[in-house]
Formats: sequence, C-alpha cells, structure tokens
Amino acid sequence: LRERMDPRSKDGGYREGLLESGDLEDPASKCLVVVGHEKFTHKAAEVGKVNPPKFEKCEDMVNLTFLNDASVFWNLKTRYQAKLIHTYSGLFVVVVNPYKRYPLYTHRVCKIYLGKRRNECPPHLWAIAEGAYRNMLMNTKNNAMLITGESGAGKTENTKKVITYLAMVATGSGKKVEKKVSLEDQIVATNPILESYGNAKTARNDNSSRFGKFIRIHFTQSGKLAGCDIVSYLLEKSRITEQQSVERSYHIFYQLLQPYGDGICPGGLRAKCFVSNDIYDYIYVSQGKTSVSSI
Repeated sequence: LRERMDPRSKDGGYREGLLESGDLEDPASKCLVVVGHEKFTHKAAEVGKVNPPKFEKCEDMVNLTFLNDASVFWNLKTRYQAKLIHTYSGLFVVVVNPYKRYPLYTHRVCKIYLGKRRNECPPHLWAIAEGAYRNMLMNTKNNAMLITGESGAGKTENTKKVITYLAMVATGSGKKVEKKVSLEDQIVATNPILESYGNAKTARNDNSSRFGKFIRIHFTQSGKLAGCDIVSYLLEKSRITEQQSVERSYHIFYQLLQPYGDGICPGGLRAKCFVSNDIYDYIYVSQGKTSVSSI
C-alpha cells in the first residue's frame, strides 16, 4: 500500500506526496516519494505521515495521529488562515502573531472564559491564564506562566494580555472611589514605563523587549488582586552606545527630545534636562534609525 507523505522540499518547507517504496521504520532507508509527476528520494527520517482529514484544524495537536514537524506546521497554517491564531499543544497554547488587531481580548471574550475549564471553550491565551488562576485558588499554591518565542512573536503583547485578564477577573467587588486610580489600572499602566526604558526597534520588531522580566502578581486569600512587583534582568547594554543601521536605541532617548514634556514643568522638560531638539547632536543614539512610524 502507498501512504501519503510530506517529503521535505529544497526550500525548507514540506510537500505532500505518495510513498512509492521504502521503509519508514528504518531511519537509514531510502524512500521514493511521488509529488505530482515528479519523484524524489529522501531518507526515511525526512518523511512524515499525513494525518487523516478529520484532524484538519485540530484544536489540540496532542490528538494528531501522526505528530511530526510537517503536521504541526500544516495544522498551525490552516488554523491561521481561518483566523484561528490560538492552538493547544498539550499544556501549552501556541499563539501565532496575526500582525493585525482581532477582537479577541475584550470584556465580552473575558466573560466567555471566566470560570470555564480549558476543554469547554475554543483555544485561547486566557484559558491558560484562567487555569493558572483557578489552580492557585484551589491548591493555594503559586502558579507560573512561561511566555517564550522568537523576536517579534508577540511575547510582550501576550504578557500584557495576561496581566489585563488577571486584572479583570481578580478585582475587588467593593465600591470604587471616584477620581482614584485602581490597583489593576496601576499594574496595567506599568508596561508603557518599562517599555520606554527597556524596548527598542530591531530589524524584526519595532517594539522589541531588550530585557527579561519576571512579573509576580500577588492575590489575597479570596483571590482579589493585592499587588505586583516586576524583576527585570539582562538588559542589552551595548545598544546604548551602538546601533545597526536599521535599528534604534531605547525609546526613552527619543521621547525626551519630543515636545511631549513641554507642559510638565516651567520651560518644558527639554530645557530642564538641557537637551536640544535635534537627535543628531547625540552620536550615541543617532547611528541607526531615529524615527519609527508605528510608535
């Protein structure tokens, strides 16, 4: 019998074909794969089985009959094309950056995942956050979420979404005092300050975090938000004195020279800091890009 295969193509991707000869169980075996009217010879280790059609756009990739690189990439791609950017992979959720705004992080969506088990709702970042929050309440133990990915994958944005969700579901039920900033608003508002001093434009990301951070959010015994502290580490110090032609130093240096702070103090913030209006007066921060349209 011939089996449908995904032989690795020369451009680094995968193509679907039919196995004509070879033994997939033997890694050293040579497999002859037919793709359209062409035939290709691959090592058995480079060929993976295609999953049955019923697993198309599978919500949890653990359920795939054949789990290999090609199957994972194909599942993520088909879901992404259908605007489904969240996919489970066991205990993890894989979030693919859509590079556009989807209405997936609103109060209405928050109510969908509030108090629900993970398998009761479609895959979502907030389902993981909800699971961690409920585990903390039930077991009275600390819970952690690891957000990882390459540059531009969306780690910083997803971190902000998790904090926003926890701020929405763990707020106090007491009456709000007028003209007083709530604790949850203060926690969410710390991100722009951190990003000014720790984020910079890189070749792949206009707002790339150039430091690691450990965010610890404190809750009361009843699950209400009590406070937050953030530990930052491994700041990229070399960027302060040198940048590549397509990159930029930390945002704060360029924000200081903008007229945003003119009303903060008499004479304006620039006069207070004794800085000019021209970024090119300062060689340390003008070796690369000096403006970013998206910021």
